[in-house]
Amino acid sequence: MKGEFEVVHGAFDFLQPHEQWDCNPIVFSSASNHGSVVNALPRPMIDSQSNATEKFEVSEWMDHVARQFSETATTNSFQTESAVSTAENFMLHTLGDCRPQKTARRHYGNGNVGEIQWNGHQTNSYEGNRVMNRLDEHGLNLLTLLLECAVAISVENLSEAHRMVLELTQMASPYGPSCAERVVAYFSMAMSSRIMNSWLGICTPLINHKSVHGAFQFYNNISPFIKFAHFTSNQAILEAFHQRDRVHIIDLDIMQGLQWPALFHILATRIEGPPHVRMTGMGSSMDLLVETGKQLSNFAKRLGLSFEFHPIAKKFGDNEVSNMVQVRRGETVAVHWLQHSLYDATGPDWKTMRLLQQLAPRVITLVEQDITPGGSFLDRFVGTLHYYSTIFDSLGASLSVDDPTRYRVEHGLLYREINNMLAIGGPTRSGEEKFNHWRSELARNCFVQVPMSGNSMAQAQLILNMCPPTHGYSLIQGDGTLRLGWKDTSLYTASSWTSHASV
Repeated sequence: MKGEFEVVHGAFDFLQPHEQWDCNPIVFSSASNHGSVVNALPRPMIDSQSNATEKFEVSEWMDHVARQFSETATTNSFQTESAVSTAENFMLHTLGDCRPQKTARRHYGNGNVGEIQWNGHQTNSYEGNRVMNRLDEHGLNLLTLLLECAVAISVENLSEAHRMVLELTQMASPYGPSCAERVVAYFSMAMSSRIMNSWLGICTPLINHKSVHGAFQFYNNISPFIKFAHFTSNQAILEAFHQRDRVHIIDLDIMQGLQWPALFHILATRIEGPPHVRMTGMGSSMDLLVETGKQLSNFAKRLGLSFEFHPIAKKFGDNEVSNMVQVRRGETVAVHWLQHSLYDATGPDWKTMRLLQQLAPRVITLVEQDITPGGSFLDRFVGTLHYYSTIFDSLGASLSVDDPTRYRVEHGLLYREINNMLAIGGPTRSGEEKFNHWRSELARNCFVQVPMSGNSMAQAQLILNMCPPTHGYSLIQGDGTLRLGWKDTSLYTASSWTSHASV
């Protein structure tokens, strides 16, 4: 991309909810970063006394479990007998070489009884022994019982699952000293909610959006994942807006709009002059959207940036939204979507895709969680446990056990996502099937991937440089995407797309 842009300090990352934004960030130039919005971000809050790895590194154990499960489990819906057989085989291969010698009898429903022998001779996996030896007896017992509870739920034996959940709640605490115990505690809470929802026939969560937004901001402060999503997307949008005079940003779930002040500053100071910026913010609460719009408008005004904000308190996939999102003649449209598992932010995926096709945006910036929302309950359970155990381990590597910010993120954000995936989500509960991989669907529906630029890679790398290397964050560029993960597990994937009509 031609042109030269200044590098702006990320002064907006530690703001409290709807706190007054400062329009005078520290600005500096770098000859090596022309055309980028690479930010000299403040370091995440790190406890220098904490260890780089905790005693119970559950993510490595779950990585082993997930690989074994993929070899033994079918991807189809589980029927009662096949679920028991698959689950027994799965747990024998993943846990048999590490459990103390005992026999467990579980009643899985419809008269089926699973008798699982833990005799230490089921597998000879060196890797399994290496990983599981890092878990003490208590942690391994917790995870084993949690898996058995998931099997009982998968075959609708709710009474047995409830009994195991009660046992788990006595054994695991969200304040526990290990990541394994904290993960099991939150998964137990989510599975308890699922059991109650199944008994009562209620699957709709009540969401306190102010509380969620506050926890989301704390997550932004202590982890590089949200910064990665924001700033790599801003870079792709900036490049798509090059030499465009009228631009329109559509944020499919704007929350507090923490992403946009840094982009506004760059647009207001670009060489060819600032554009007129129009923004459509989607969300569930009109009050919060209006407040976000006021903050963004005040910030743009102090920068001298021409700005309009249009709040829409609906999901992007709702029927009437196509008449509410208007594109004016001469506007360059950018759609941004930071996906999460907190709640269903967009509605039916096929309706969301149809509206994207109608809008034909110049750029779609998509940041996906590397987790599959569909499939059978047992498939989703294993994938969710692997994913969130990795995130919990990443937090445990940089924050102490009793850090209040860490607890607020785990309880106020990560637990809500786990609960949505297990207690609320799933096609049989929500009534609709979600796309497993939006990148594949975009490619099949008249969209062309735009490779993430070198400036995006440099920006993502700078974000990671704020975290000590021992914390284990990893960045991979490939297939036109950028992936940020922890150790060997990819957690977020950023990609950029354009419509055939805009090419």
